[in-house]
Amino acid sequence: MTDRIDGEGETYFCGAYWGARQETAEACAQRLEAFFGLLANVDPSFAQWFRQGRSRTEALQHPIDSTKAELEKLIRKGRDRVVEELGFRFSAWNGARDDNDGSALKLTCGGNSPRVSNVCLLDLPSRGPNAERVLAASLLRGLAMSMAVAWEPDFAVVMSSAHLRLLRGNDPSEIWPGWVLYLRRQRGPVPPLPAPVHVEPVEDKGTLIVLTPERFTASNPEHVALAEQVRALLDQAGLLTPLQAHP
Repeated sequence: MTDRIDGEGETYFCGAYWGARQETAEACAQRLEAFFGLLANVDPSFAQWFRQGRSRTEALQHPIDSTKAELEKLIRKGRDRVVEELGFRFSAWNGARDDNDGSALKLTCGGNSPRVSNVCLLDLPSRGPNAERVLAASLLRGLAMSMAVAWEPDFAVVMSSAHLRLLRGNDPSEIWPGWVLYLRRQRGPVPPLPAPVHVEPVEDKGTLIVLTPERFTASNPEHVALAEQVRALLDQAGLLTPLQAHP
């Protein structure tokens, strides 16, 4: 890769991914309602969401009612009209005054096709007061846990886009070793990992792995080397197999 990677300018995302799992609009709305409730406790910038529009002014005129009944209406509008097995799509924005300090949510839920993974993807703020709070290991830990509890994914990850570009393949079915990584319990026990990696359970659902308490950047060779070391250990333990359909 020839592009210069500037640690100060890296952008981050949090994504939860799971294989084919058929769910109704009602079930997806119930999960989304729970997720919004958990998010509001993670950081104030995640407490209010808006439907996306052609402009910021237009979007701010459409706040989202995060009750199950209202979310179900919005989710039903996002059904794939051609192939129902692809599930429902939903998107939202948190209304930040500065685009660099905002967050956007994209969701595909209820898909039962092996061609498309279900995903809850949250683009995180990159610069500003929200970013200063959100881009901290302690808060991202709570964010990844919220995704794990609400969506019960195969895996969830917080990582920088620059780090993702460094990895070979970028196959959507791959599990990427990011700054924070959650693995579903059914994948198996997590082996001992080197310091300063922190490992903890998420209820009875899976395991959370935080690579470093400081901000992970792809411009730091030690961070990238640690991520690769952890990836190799998890792969040797058989925890990084491609996504499968859920029972």
